[in-house]
Amino acid sequence: MSKSPNTVATTTTPAPSSPVSRRGVVAGAGVAGAAAAAAMLLPRGVQEAVPATAAAAPDAPKSGGGYQLTEHVLRYYSTTRV
Repeated sequence: MSKSPNTVATTTTPAPSSPVSRRGVVAGAGVAGAAAAAAMLLPRGVQEAVPATAAAAPDAPKSGGGYQLTEHVLRYYSTTRV
């Protein structure tokens, strides 16, 4: 029983990998969200105490400041009228 010269050896090739499933993507997103939430809840370490006087804005005007109706503002208001 000899093999005929026309016999071709067959090899099996592995099946191509399947694309990412939707279920895997959703599960991965859930894990990433849980990790982000856990990171937000963890303590950040020791922070230096900031005195209340240093918390105020250093550039705040000392004489009231706030909203001022200037020429520039009046010109802007005139352009917005219907």
